[in-house]
Amino acid sequence: MKKIYIILTICLLSFFNTVNAQEVDAQAALQSAIIAMGANELRTVTFEGAGFSSRIGQQYSVTTPWPGFSVPSYKRSIDYSSQWSMEQYTQTQGSYPYYGSAPVQTQEITSLTRGSYAWNLIDNNVMTLTRDYLDGTPYGELRQLEIAITPHGFLKAAQQAIDLTAISLPIVGASDFGVSQFGRQVTILSFTYLDKYKINGTINDQNLVELVGTWIANPFYGDMDYEMRYTRYENFNGIMFPMQFHTHQADPRLNTSHNYYEYNLTNVSVNTPVEVMEIPEEVLTAIPDVVNVATTELADGVWLLGGGSHNSLLVEFKDYVAIVEAPLNEDRSLAVIAEAKRLVPNKQIQYVVNTHHHFDHAGGLRTYLSQGTTIITHDSNKEYYLDILFHPGPRTINPDRLAKYNPMYWISRRPAPIETVAGEARGTGKYVITDGIKILEIYHVQDMNYELGDRSLRYGHHSEDMLMAYLPQDGILFNADLYTPPQSNVLPKATIAMVTLNENIKKLRLSPMTHAPSHGIPGSHDQFLSIIGE
Repeated sequence: MKKIYIILTICLLSFFNTVNAQEVDAQAALQSAIIAMGANELRTVTFEGAGFSSRIGQQYSVTTPWPGFSVPSYKRSIDYSSQWSMEQYTQTQGSYPYYGSAPVQTQEITSLTRGSYAWNLIDNNVMTLTRDYLDGTPYGELRQLEIAITPHGFLKAAQQAIDLTAISLPIVGASDFGVSQFGRQVTILSFTYLDKYKINGTINDQNLVELVGTWIANPFYGDMDYEMRYTRYENFNGIMFPMQFHTHQADPRLNTSHNYYEYNLTNVSVNTPVEVMEIPEEVLTAIPDVVNVATTELADGVWLLGGGSHNSLLVEFKDYVAIVEAPLNEDRSLAVIAEAKRLVPNKQIQYVVNTHHHFDHAGGLRTYLSQGTTIITHDSNKEYYLDILFHPGPRTINPDRLAKYNPMYWISRRPAPIETVAGEARGTGKYVITDGIKILEIYHVQDMNYELGDRSLRYGHHSEDMLMAYLPQDGILFNADLYTPPQSNVLPKATIAMVTLNENIKKLRLSPMTHAPSHGIPGSHDQFLSIIGE
């Protein structure tokens, strides 16, 4: 028996030694990569190329990729000592379909970063970035992070880290995009950046930075993956630099939508002069957006809750209230909920209607779910939301109510309170909320795609799961992203999205008098018809 214990002890010690053997000297691994990459010699870099980029959180359906743009020219300059970055790129429609209100116009975009400040230039005019990226991460932090996840920026940031750790392990089986596979040994360096962002960098068996991954705060995904893949390295005067950047935002294990951009480089210049611009005064003094709710009464017991980039509609019933649209994030939802309680005290928010799955229109739903409010959305969104948006896992970077006080009431041994509106192929595309007196009708917007010309691109229809809300007694129609009434007497040209909305109004035999949009101000149906014309 004693011999068995000795053998068991030896086996356990051998097991733990094997595990510990994976832990390596982080500083030694870092220095090997720095030498191989020439990181300490790299002060500035300018690189050019072309490829594609994507619009995150705006895919046509929950089973399609992020909508993409062609980028025929891309240029970026980085000065690491001053934490300066300037990106200049041209964005066109290209061969990547964009599901918006009209074909994409060619845009020249310049994105700038200096230290903790970030801004854009459009037609040489300064554009301050006071609204968070995807309503979850301040641009100043995001762009510092984007320097730190470049291959050499990663190594330089790792040198400054106080919590650097490393493990080494073989990659078993196949991989993709030319990264390590089939037993090749990699070392993963890990540290915290800006006291909140975890960064992991994979160093391959040639001591080259292969992958750099981090997470950013996002109202929809929570801690959302942001991964950079670097391949096709070439030597530039002793500096190893990748000729292909392939980038993910969001997790391909959760959903098809994850490819953010890919650039294939044609020119790299190292340690050449880079002009570092002064930070504009309007950027230095810019104040981050604050949540403001401005209320417009549209009818008895019906209010449009605006005051920001997105609106919600509040409808009072006999014993409860309903809200149409929960946009952006928890801060916005908390402000709207507070205004609803002020306008209609002592009535619970029984329903919240979600018009479609795009991040900016669904990012505030978790706040309502945390208190047990029933969510009404399109049938195609239920599993998507349960898998990602309503996942009960922790959110570490910017936790919301559902994360901080989990479990919340809706998961008390019962399914999440989600009601769905089916598409026409699966039955009626209508859902009705009523107390026997007040009626709120929710419709699935039909015919949300079609082909245009030889390129067969879907234009003007935004999202296949689109819902609209209609109050027949008050003649109020709430739509998201299909029509925004003009704020002046100058009428815009009709878009295909407006035509689609008008066809649905006629097909469903609705009689709206007032259009309450998800963006902008209300307008009359007569004005809408004058824009549509023939």
